[in-house]
Amino acid sequence: MRKRIQKFMGPGTLVMAAFIGPGTVTVCTLAGVNFGYELIWALVLSIIATVLLQEMSARIGLINQKGLPEILRIELKQIWVKVPALILIILAIVLGNAAYEAGNIGGAVLGLEVFERLPLFTSFNPYPIIVGFLAWALLMSGSYKKVEAFMLVIVLMMSSVFLVTAIMSAPQLKLLISGLVPRINSENIITIGALIGTTVVPYNLFLHAALVTKKWTGSKDLKYAQIDTVMAVCLGGLVSIAILITGSLGSAERVNSVLDMARSLEPLLGKTAPYFLGIGLFAAGITSSITAPLAGALVICGCFGLNNELSSKPMRWTFSLIILLGVFFASLGIRPVELITVAQLTNGILLPVLSTFILWAANSRKLMNKYKNGVIWNILGFGIWIITWILGIKSIMSVLEKWQLWG
Repeated sequence: MRKRIQKFMGPGTLVMAAFIGPGTVTVCTLAGVNFGYELIWALVLSIIATVLLQEMSARIGLINQKGLPEILRIELKQIWVKVPALILIILAIVLGNAAYEAGNIGGAVLGLEVFERLPLFTSFNPYPIIVGFLAWALLMSGSYKKVEAFMLVIVLMMSSVFLVTAIMSAPQLKLLISGLVPRINSENIITIGALIGTTVVPYNLFLHAALVTKKWTGSKDLKYAQIDTVMAVCLGGLVSIAILITGSLGSAERVNSVLDMARSLEPLLGKTAPYFLGIGLFAAGITSSITAPLAGALVICGCFGLNNELSSKPMRWTFSLIILLGVFFASLGIRPVELITVAQLTNGILLPVLSTFILWAANSRKLMNKYKNGVIWNILGFGIWIITWILGIKSIMSVLEKWQLWG
């Protein structure tokens, strides 16, 4: 029975952990603060999009027993197409993940700081080093099973915190249902894009396709991979909605500390509110601090055809470098704005390009045989493909606007 249950438990947990990071906590909180339940529909849409893309990505990886970079490297025959594509992937995933790792570590630190600074240190904040070391030590264990087990515990803890908080707030069913009706206007359009953008994450697609090959061995296990994907992403969606509901109780204009979120919850949770949310934010930060460097390392190894076992030297050198950069920026309080901006630009280009490749690969008889997309899946996939292009263009435009302001 135990083996049967374990068969259904795969990398979906890591995928969920990757998109429920500090950025998602912040965006969902502010969406609740500014618009109440009005944008629940945007989260539902983003979850549907994520399920579709992650399922196709996992199916492609499982059937071919290869990650997306390997398939792309093999299938793209023209050098003038292959080289720019691989360079874009490396820039977007590795450079981007190195920049965002600082934010992930910073989010975990925000959660830890609720419990006050360690008395042994007075001149600097040791928490970024502690969080970075914890992520590094787990990845250095060299076991994907250990990483998945650890992440399962942390994700369940994080989910419990936000779900229990939302339930205790006793949201009105009528308002929740009204939030499922799409409303788009000039005031909420940016937040809608942010909610979808923090859920549909390009590096998750690479991460998922690579990790299913470590858990399952072929088409006979497809149903397990699909159930794992749907359950994990939907649970992540519920957590995001719970964070939005929690945020609707507050009035914080930004989330610079857990206290910004906790003040409005004191009537509900009392003096334990900061500690309760501190645990949730720490869990969100530490899980993303692990998945971001892991995804970056898998992409590098895939692009260059290197060994992608967690204990291999190429994997260890890559994820160690990404974590080190994240710890460096977080420890010194440096916000690598230019680096993040470049990451946003490359991700804005990568997401629509990657979704195009996934849609093509999922329909390729050569790659997928009888496991290629059906008609309904293609109709839904085409709709999501359009959304990824809109998101990509929006991301590029926002970066260009920033550069104009800096200029």
